[in-house]
Amino acid sequence: MKNIVHRITILAILFSLINCSGNKLSEDTSDITSLGKTEWQPMLKYTLELHKKSTHAPQYPFDYEWEEIGPGYSSGSAFGHWDIVHQTFDAFVYDKRHGIKQLLNNVKNQESNGMIPGSIWMPGGKSGRKNVHWNKGSQGHPPVWVVAVDDYIKLTKSDSILRIFYPVLLRQITWFENERKALNEGFYYNDILLKKWESGMDEGVRFDDTGFGPLACVDATSHVYMLYSYATKWSKMLKMDENHFSKRKHELENFINDSLYSSTDKMYYDIWAISDPTLRHLVIENFWPLISGAISKERANSLIDDYLLNPKYFLTPHPVSTVSASDPKFELRLWRGPAWNSLTYWIAKGCMNYDRGDAARIILEKALVFK
Repeated sequence: MKNIVHRITILAILFSLINCSGNKLSEDTSDITSLGKTEWQPMLKYTLELHKKSTHAPQYPFDYEWEEIGPGYSSGSAFGHWDIVHQTFDAFVYDKRHGIKQLLNNVKNQESNGMIPGSIWMPGGKSGRKNVHWNKGSQGHPPVWVVAVDDYIKLTKSDSILRIFYPVLLRQITWFENERKALNEGFYYNDILLKKWESGMDEGVRFDDTGFGPLACVDATSHVYMLYSYATKWSKMLKMDENHFSKRKHELENFINDSLYSSTDKMYYDIWAISDPTLRHLVIENFWPLISGAISKERANSLIDDYLLNPKYFLTPHPVSTVSASDPKFELRLWRGPAWNSLTYWIAKGCMNYDRGDAARIILEKALVFK
């Protein structure tokens, strides 16, 4: 259990479930273990304790206290972009200041070309490392930090932090356009080239049979669409010109819906799987167009009703499965079938963005009560 704490996002799941029922979050979340069902309490207390054990005093390269991936993590002490954003969603429930400090720690180490490190490996512990190090060229991670920043703005009702994060966003967009632009259109993660799992999906089945070059990935393209969406929104909030970002956002929206969608399957895929149906897999990554808000409500409802709420595909005993239960690649091992709660949380967010709190509630409730 301890070596997967970085994927838990239990507190965020609980509060999403509360929101699904129309309740307001209390301003005082100091005693969050008193909320929810009685049977959830041991899990909530355990999760809070793990967050405490994972938090350390400031040290290079961080300006603030920092939260590691989790005590007992198999690769030793680390601070991860994809992972720390999920931990930040949890932190917002019990300590917003701690949460925003993790995001500040994260973007502080942005490279001059706009790349934000995927994972920062810390010294000490079972790893035996003597120095801090991270990949500065070929391994970023999904840029989902923008969602956490926007959530913080909503929670605090203040956009003052945009003076820090807005320039970071623009630099990261530049990095994606310069370093991860796919052939013709869209964006890719270099899993397709190097299998470094830059997509955040370790050993993703989509990349088992690829070797086609830098082609458009459905998740990377949706993530960059999301960057342009927030660049448009934040520009307006700052009273700056958003026209370029809005234009690029709509270009990617059209590309996602025209070139990454199979009308036969009523599903989104990587572009190579659109071209060759034998390469198609039903995986959780295919839902990033839903999560990012790039698709119509009609298509969103189709994905939710036909796939996410269908036990044949993704509504497994602990949803949402990483690989569909119907897919030949489904296995009972991580990333090949069983779900991470953090990805379940993203799916629920996608459902709620399309006013499908009913679907989010079914998925979240099953995730919380699974034994």
